[in-house]
Amino acid sequence: MTFKNKTGGTLIVVMAVYVVAKCLLNMALSGHLSVTTLVIAILEAAAFFLWRRYVNYALAGLLALIAIIYFPQNIADIGSNWIYLLEGAADICCAALLCFHKDVGEHYTKPWNNN
Repeated sequence: MTFKNKTGGTLIVVMAVYVVAKCLLNMALSGHLSVTTLVIAILEAAAFFLWRRYVNYALAGLLALIAIIYFPQNIADIGSNWIYLLEGAADICCAALLCFHKDVGEHYTKPWNNN
């Protein structure tokens, strides 16, 4: 796979791996294996490599939405939920990188009507 620049490509790979690792961690912590959840995480990670315009904003919105939805319950019992609070912070950081980092944004420029 070729990237338009090394920094943006590295960040995209790290974020894609993070999404799958987060899913695996959550399954391990809950003690419940969900193939559907794992498939969704893999599809989300694959979406990081769609170089189409605005995909980065959709991914950022999804990551931020997940962090916002779970924030109240993560902050309610911070003593036992601190790892989930860290996950939420990482989700927000990934969303910010997808929206505002110029090297990451440079990859999401291919128009939808062209192959």
